[in-house]
Amino acid sequence: MLGPQCGTGRTGPLPPGGTGPLPQADRAGPQGWAGPLPHHRSRVRPRERTTPRPGDGIPRAPLRRTPCRGLSLTPNDLPRSGPGPTPYAPGTHPQRTPTEGLPVPPVSPVRPASPAPRPADLVLLDGHVLTLDAAFRTAEAVAVRDGVIAATGTTAELRPLIGPRTEVVDLRGATVLPGINDSHLHGCAFGATRPPLAVDVSAAAVSSLADIREAVRAQADRQPPGSWIFGNGWDVGYLDECRADATRTPTRWDLDEVSPDHPVLLYEFSGHTAWLNSRALEAAGITPDTEPPPGGVIERRADGALTGILRESAQELVNTVIPAMTDAAREAAIRAAVDVCHAQGITSFTEPGLGPGGKSLFLGSADTATLKVYARMAREGELRARVSVLLLPLEMGGAAAGLADRLAALEGLCDGADPRLLSVLGVKLFADGVPPSRTAWMSEEYANGGGRGALCLHGHTDGQRVEELASIVRQAHRMGHQLGVHITGDAGIDAVVDAFAAAQLDHPRPDARHYIIHGDFASPRALATLARHGWGANMNPGVKDTIADLMDGIVGPERSAYQWPVRSAVDAGIPVTASSDAPITYPDWRAGVSSMLLRRSKATGRPSGPDQCVDLRTALRAYTTHAARQDFAETWKGSLEPGKAADLCVLDGDLLRTPAEDIPALPVTMTVFDGEIVHTTR
Repeated sequence: MLGPQCGTGRTGPLPPGGTGPLPQADRAGPQGWAGPLPHHRSRVRPRERTTPRPGDGIPRAPLRRTPCRGLSLTPNDLPRSGPGPTPYAPGTHPQRTPTEGLPVPPVSPVRPASPAPRPADLVLLDGHVLTLDAAFRTAEAVAVRDGVIAATGTTAELRPLIGPRTEVVDLRGATVLPGINDSHLHGCAFGATRPPLAVDVSAAAVSSLADIREAVRAQADRQPPGSWIFGNGWDVGYLDECRADATRTPTRWDLDEVSPDHPVLLYEFSGHTAWLNSRALEAAGITPDTEPPPGGVIERRADGALTGILRESAQELVNTVIPAMTDAAREAAIRAAVDVCHAQGITSFTEPGLGPGGKSLFLGSADTATLKVYARMAREGELRARVSVLLLPLEMGGAAAGLADRLAALEGLCDGADPRLLSVLGVKLFADGVPPSRTAWMSEEYANGGGRGALCLHGHTDGQRVEELASIVRQAHRMGHQLGVHITGDAGIDAVVDAFAAAQLDHPRPDARHYIIHGDFASPRALATLARHGWGANMNPGVKDTIADLMDGIVGPERSAYQWPVRSAVDAGIPVTASSDAPITYPDWRAGVSSMLLRRSKATGRPSGPDQCVDLRTALRAYTTHAARQDFAETWKGSLEPGKAADLCVLDGDLLRTPAEDIPALPVTMTVFDGEIVHTTR
């Protein structure tokens, strides 16, 4: 067990607008950085900061500054607290159209709670500050001191907080949001599967099998014979040959002709399928007679010949023979991922699965060694993001036997790290596959045959696998862990939610905050059960618009339109969170927000389930306040309120007046982490 049980959380449904009645902890006053963390799940004890704040010493780009002219301050010169303005009403219901009809609130000051004793370190003036507090109040300016929000209000109200050493930023009408929290982002894997460590074969870089062959050929020319070539991101829905002929799929022969002397391993965008050439199959010892591990698929032609495609746990056959990542490579990958996050305005993310179950995932970047590297970076003040971790004790096809021992072996790895930089929240479990690979467990068959998929857990029958699932969930729940379960098919989701409910009945816990990860086809029954217990759903709007057209042919138009029922989940009362699942999609939350508002295919622009659209406010909460709640951290991050973490994202423009389709084009001009500017284009 990694820590004490958590405080009381949401038990009632969300009100209209998706804001939700807040637990008592949400209404508590600001906490100090060294104070107790009632919702902290890690065994790491809070302590006073003894290492430099992340970002210290980073050169800052030139900014537009306001001269202070020797301003002298006393407590009497500062604005006093008083009754606040009438809160901006959150509306009666999420709008079905993206931003049309969404009221643009007037700038409403949120006054400092008490006179400040000294000037702020950083003040941002003359903008649109969206506090994302319970009332969705707005302001013109925000002040930062000692790594926390000192005040928000009008520009005139906050000018007295400017001292001779205060850094002042003229926003010129830009929008300020809380730092974005990507609540499901494989940080190390994202960095490890990008150039220069891997070939980019995503839809952003290639549009055909011919393009992929050329990219692999070029990489082979740069590497010595016999060395492995890795790549990531291919998607048959965006490859010309596959779109023109539905029976055309990638094969080992496509790669053999351009890389006869190199083993090649290319991950599909979902991470659930690998494409190998013949040299890689040989290196992994895979032959036509090889049996896949539980939950895995080795694809073969009708004549029994291997195609070079491995699905789900079958990827372990090759992942276990590739060269192991060094700790230096892990740290470089993490730093690269954090740099990309800062450029996107992301200051927090969840590493959804590190441990022995991840040793064969994403080039080995999800194993226990990566958690140790994160811990060392956090202790040394080198981790410049807030990272929440789910432990991954079991691989795909895993069993309940030995779960407790594996979790016990992971205890204490983060001791000594600042818990506001790195915390272990709970346990990740892979329960099924993904719909594009037809490995999600569905209640009805996939279109044009292809079966119904299955749970990827130990067992020979559906019933045995359901029993194994219930046993794993029950054990982890009794040990006090939050559970985040990868589950996508409707039959699988029902089984997971039933396992949550059975575990709760067996061992009541007031605020476990379990959640389903992805939840593509969550049924109304499953959504109602999740809401009733205060459990969550972490969804991926960036994947929705990427695969919308592809899914029509896999599950049929009706089920495809329903995929990721965000509106239904919000209406049920679930605090929905949204994430990129990088490296599955690029961690651009703006594209995710736009997708939640529009639900249009990225390839064709065609609407896909417009009845599941939500409004802007709901989408923003999915990337801020609700994500903080998933982290048990809503008392100290996720909104711009006095005393909370000074993590900010600045967009060039007025977000509330920007059409939904134009949101992805709004530049992120500044990111503030822990009170320090870590990214700026100004």
